[in-house]
Amino acid sequence: MQNFSSVRRAALLLSCCIGAVSSHAWAQEPDTEDAGTITVTGRRISQSAEAIGEDKVSNVVAITREALLSAPSGISGLKMLEQLPGFNVQTDGALGLYEFGNSVQTRAFNLDQIGFVVDGIPTGRSDAFGGSPVFRYVDNENLGVVEAAVGAGDVGLPSYSTLGPVVQYNSIAPQDEMGLFVSQSFGDFGMKRTFIRASTGRVGPFKAYVSRTKLNSDLWRGPGSVDREHWEGQIHADLGGDSWARFKFVSNDFFDYDSPTISRGQYNCTVKSVAGACGRDFAYIENVPNTTPGFAPTTAGVYYSNANYAQVYNLAINVRKDKLYGATFHAGIADGVWAESTLYWEDKGGYGVSPDTYSNSLTRYNAEVAVGLPVTRPKGIEFGRSGVGGDRYGITTKLHWEMGANTVEAGVWAEVDKYHRTQARYNTVDGAPDSAPNLNELVYLRRDYRSKRDTMQIFLKDTLKLADERLVLDFGFKGLMLDYRYNGYRDFDDYYRMVGGVARPGYGQSINTAHYKDMFLPMAGLLYKIDERTQVFASYAENMALPKGMDDIYSVIRPGGLRVPQPDAERSQNMEIGIRTNQGQLYASLAGFYTKFKNRIQSITTILPGSGGAATETFYQNVGRVRSYGAEFSGTYKPSFLNGLAYGNLNVTYNNAKFQDDIPAATPILIADKYIPDSAKWIVSGGVTIEPASWLVANISGKYTGKRWSTFTNQAGSSVPGFTVFNAYVDIGDGWSFGPVKSVKARFNIDNLFDKDRLSYISSSVTGDGFFRPLSPRTFQFTISGEI
Repeated sequence: MQNFSSVRRAALLLSCCIGAVSSHAWAQEPDTEDAGTITVTGRRISQSAEAIGEDKVSNVVAITREALLSAPSGISGLKMLEQLPGFNVQTDGALGLYEFGNSVQTRAFNLDQIGFVVDGIPTGRSDAFGGSPVFRYVDNENLGVVEAAVGAGDVGLPSYSTLGPVVQYNSIAPQDEMGLFVSQSFGDFGMKRTFIRASTGRVGPFKAYVSRTKLNSDLWRGPGSVDREHWEGQIHADLGGDSWARFKFVSNDFFDYDSPTISRGQYNCTVKSVAGACGRDFAYIENVPNTTPGFAPTTAGVYYSNANYAQVYNLAINVRKDKLYGATFHAGIADGVWAESTLYWEDKGGYGVSPDTYSNSLTRYNAEVAVGLPVTRPKGIEFGRSGVGGDRYGITTKLHWEMGANTVEAGVWAEVDKYHRTQARYNTVDGAPDSAPNLNELVYLRRDYRSKRDTMQIFLKDTLKLADERLVLDFGFKGLMLDYRYNGYRDFDDYYRMVGGVARPGYGQSINTAHYKDMFLPMAGLLYKIDERTQVFASYAENMALPKGMDDIYSVIRPGGLRVPQPDAERSQNMEIGIRTNQGQLYASLAGFYTKFKNRIQSITTILPGSGGAATETFYQNVGRVRSYGAEFSGTYKPSFLNGLAYGNLNVTYNNAKFQDDIPAATPILIADKYIPDSAKWIVSGGVTIEPASWLVANISGKYTGKRWSTFTNQAGSSVPGFTVFNAYVDIGDGWSFGPVKSVKARFNIDNLFDKDRLSYISSSVTGDGFFRPLSPRTFQFTISGEI
């Protein structure tokens, strides 16, 4: 249960700090600079040029290190993006750590159609099952900047999933001095997080650091916990001249219990859980004896045969163990000429568990034992294990050559991504949900397949600077070749088939392949510097991506055992035009965009059979073309008349994204001219930061997310109303030292300051209504940090 007394204390402390700010506001020394020369600087906005993408030919926005270190300790790599214009981010919990509770929308695209790169290493697909979502590979204390190309990423960035947007996470370099940085956080729901980074300082040509994070927290909704142990290491070696090498290592060990998506009826309390919970408190329950009302056995002699045991939390867990290794070599060949290569290897493993009712398991068992499969009769509620594993390795290379007014870049990226998925049901020792699984008692099989993605990307780009470098022209293209192979048991019909009510042997293992190739995906950009402070830019880019959800698409068995034909590659055209300025008191960027997207693969969520409504699964379908247009604004203003006391920021996004085609079927599904689900037309965020003293920074910020739809058809009753959420933080210290301990700081963060209760995350459906996750309640966190 949330510790509301700590929240009240936090609110009181925040009020006191803001009161202190007010009392000290006009006691500040006046700024001695002339008002016309004041630049927009502050302890949370010191990288204004980077924040608005200065000198870039497309709309590029960034989260600076100062802003990253102001966020709640342990915030996920995806939740960081909600600070940026153009991004509609919904996560589960204040930190966004629940892997199946993340959604990201930008322009016409969602999470699986965005490319992610960590220190030059592409992260592959973002699927929580079998993918490499970026939040497993970053910690905000080790990041220098998060930079997002909202609509047209550079042709040289490696990704087979992006249809335009690319987000880069760039780590800090090891420091030159030996030192130890320690941060300790405490928060509501029993949250404890320890971050330690040890730096060697410079030792000859080398400098390095290693960090460890340990986070433990209870779920904010229902029983269960989240546990994360994260290691990062980096070695930087000077190789003489402009040459250097970097070696990187990340290990992420993650365990959490699931929380259920809920229906609108469950949220509105017209439907309650077996424990009587509803609204944002609807959750799984702890194990109860079968003498509890509603849990009596439905099959004589089978203690846990009641389907309500599928609502017990013990059999809803996720386990992931991932490692990433990278080595980058940068060779300074001559003045203005350099080459860079990055080699990487990722090792992925883990499993997810969902419950399966006795009645459903018995039906599957009877069919599979009838065809001679080595299965065991179910004992009660079942341990449903979905295994994920595999590895991914590759190399990126780039040559950069400055030749007078021209800068030419060329490169190659090659990657192999291998994945193994299993799905089966097992008995627990005595059929109870809180008993240990007995993996020697297989109840039934569903899937066992391997997939492989081979990727080759080439690119060539020329940057031409004219008119005394006031006019910059970018021309380039990339070529992308993708080979996909699927081999194994797709679903139940590969193990057994029901013919006239009698089980017969299934179709057996299946092999399916897909091949995609486009060697000319152009990108062109223009940048014109009106003066030293203001720039206009425009860009056009075409992209092709491997259809998302290929494993799920090829797991479908057509009548007669036929394989699914190769789906068309997803393709997009991105156009944008904008202006950015970096004035004395203001920096801002405004971009207008138009996006055309065809062969969109859309995820669709349904209830998993046998889970008693407690678990969902996702499949994918081609829904044709999408068109999106709109504008994105980002700005920060620090008025000179306040003498450095305060500054404000504002992000505004308008995005009109609609389907262009109906879904063909015996009865066509009419989605043409309907808004794509989970896409908000308006997103507005902003905040005010005050710095009344060298030892104090306080901020309050708010974000409005407009109305969204949960269905493709936008039918009545399937919309989620717009809502506004406020957050706040106070930093105290910033430079205090106590003996050998320096840079001591204390930070207080409050998420959902006014305890707004709304539906936020959406799992969409074609018709009817979707499934949802409610916004987490007000959450308090306290962090203290220091260096030695």
